[in-house]
Amino acid sequence: MTENPPAAASNLPEYSVSEISGAVKRVLEGSFARVRVRGEITEFKRYPSGHLYFSLKDEGGKIAGVVWRNAAGKLGLAPENGLEVVATGRISAYGERSSYQLIVERMEYAGEGALLARIERLRLKLAAEGLFDAQAKRALPFLPRLIGLVTSPQGAVLADIRTTIARRFPRSLLLWPVPVQGEGAAQKIADAITGFDRRTGPGTGVPRPDLLIVARGGGSLEDLMAFSDEAVLRAVAACSIPLISAVGHETDTTLIDFVSDRRAPTPTAAAEIAVPARLELLADLAHRGARLESGLARLNQALRLRFDRARGLLPDLPGLLGQMRQRLDDRLHRLELSLPGQLAARRVGLRDLEHRVQRALPGLVTMRRAALLEAERHMPDPQRLIEQRRARLGLAGSALRSGLRQTLRDAAATQRERRARLSGLAAQLESVSPQAVLARGYVLVRDEAGHAVTLGAALKPGTKLSLTFADAVRDVRVERDRPAQGALGL
Repeated sequence: MTENPPAAASNLPEYSVSEISGAVKRVLEGSFARVRVRGEITEFKRYPSGHLYFSLKDEGGKIAGVVWRNAAGKLGLAPENGLEVVATGRISAYGERSSYQLIVERMEYAGEGALLARIERLRLKLAAEGLFDAQAKRALPFLPRLIGLVTSPQGAVLADIRTTIARRFPRSLLLWPVPVQGEGAAQKIADAITGFDRRTGPGTGVPRPDLLIVARGGGSLEDLMAFSDEAVLRAVAACSIPLISAVGHETDTTLIDFVSDRRAPTPTAAAEIAVPARLELLADLAHRGARLESGLARLNQALRLRFDRARGLLPDLPGLLGQMRQRLDDRLHRLELSLPGQLAARRVGLRDLEHRVQRALPGLVTMRRAALLEAERHMPDPQRLIEQRRARLGLAGSALRSGLRQTLRDAAATQRERRARLSGLAAQLESVSPQAVLARGYVLVRDEAGHAVTLGAALKPGTKLSLTFADAVRDVRVERDRPAQGALGL
């Protein structure tokens, strides 16, 4: 039996490689014109041409993917390895390698689980770098002059913040409009924060805000992802202006809340944190002023009571000076009387001594003569002995007269010394005399009750006063204050 295999084989159509590749490509593109594929990004590469190459995998398989340069800026997120996404695109074949691939036009996170996982990884990374440390938080200004806003110009957020600030304490606002979600929103928010920090201030023509508020309304987790972007978080950490984050509602939490200096649950709450309530400040100021006035009144009353007590303990200076003057006059009078008496007594004593000497001299002469006569018998030269005795007697008389004169001189010197001391005491009393103070140009001011007035702050216009001069007393009336000269206006 003869076999004819070539004849059987000739019944099959013959295709070239290009035809097969083209047919497969047409079938794939026709059957999968537009698909959504869920998987985890692996083998991600960004080429200098701008194209993005990666693979999507799950538990059972892997598919190659590509994003052309013109679609890379419209993906909706930044792809990276390990990120679970849902890629939207079309299936196409690459004939040169006999492979097929997914041409991706858009990506989105594969549910909140993937978003939360990505946020958690970024949170741990930034926390390890210290961006969330409490020491890095800046204190908010008490009353900022200019507040910068980074938010969308549309929507209720801007209106709520403006209304709240105008109601609490009107302040100037400077808006940097940005999109708060969608493609490129994160980069524009980061640029706005950096712009406020670096492109405002002296020399730029734009005033520098004292406080920044980054705000948007509520939304889904994916809508708020721009505020958990790494570029935004690093811009907030590098900003030198204190910043309040107010993203979403009270239950929404984004990573910007960890980096910002203060987190507000809502945009309205951010405005309330940014400025104090003017009415509350006025009420607190009034309360503090009342407490201060009350404290000053109590202090003034206590000081006045202490002054009255101290004044009551002071001696009567005019009476004391009068007593001292009287005592001085008495001492001076007694001194003037005592000096002549002492001199007279000394003269009497000297005369008595002179009389006694004169009475005693004859007896002494007689005794001496007897002694001389007795001595004449024993002495070979009586005349010489008499001359010696006479010389001694003359010396004794001279010494007696010299002593009397010295006694009189001492008495005179004592009298001059006492007069000098009395003059010094009189001068001291005269220096502390109120009359002497008045004679130098000072005036004693008394009120209607006769009390001395030492301070002019408590005097009111119309108060009657009496001025005591050195020679007279005059009544005056206070007309006005003269705070510029620090003197009493009369």
